[in-house]
Amino acid sequence: MPMRQSPEIRPKPADALVALFVILLAAALALGVWGHGAESGLSAVISVDGQVTETVNLSLLAGPEVRELTANGYTLRLRLSPDGAEVLEADCPNQVCVRTGAIHRSGQSVVCLPARISVMLAGNTENGVDAVLG
Repeated sequence: MPMRQSPEIRPKPADALVALFVILLAAALALGVWGHGAESGLSAVISVDGQVTETVNLSLLAGPEVRELTANGYTLRLRLSPDGAEVLEADCPNQVCVRTGAIHRSGQSVVCLPARISVMLAGNTENGVDAVLG
């Protein structure tokens, strides 16, 4: 029994157009992901008792802003700036929120447990990528 030869496969002009389309689509998606991250900026999400009370786009601030947050009998002085956030002073007994210091990157947070106030940074990261898996 004679052995069959496999047919010879040759690229056609339409194959080049499909390849070009795929490359352009990949480039557009990559620009969309990284471009969107750069425009969104860093935001401070302020929560009291687990409920979001305010979201502040830090990149829109002209300079540092100091806000007083009061909840559950305690008061915090929070400084927000385009670079991040920090609790300047608080009248809570343990002062963990003050000792945390300034936060600057997406995903970082400052929490005052007695007041049940949290400030978490969300949005843009330095390179536009939150995590790399794999």
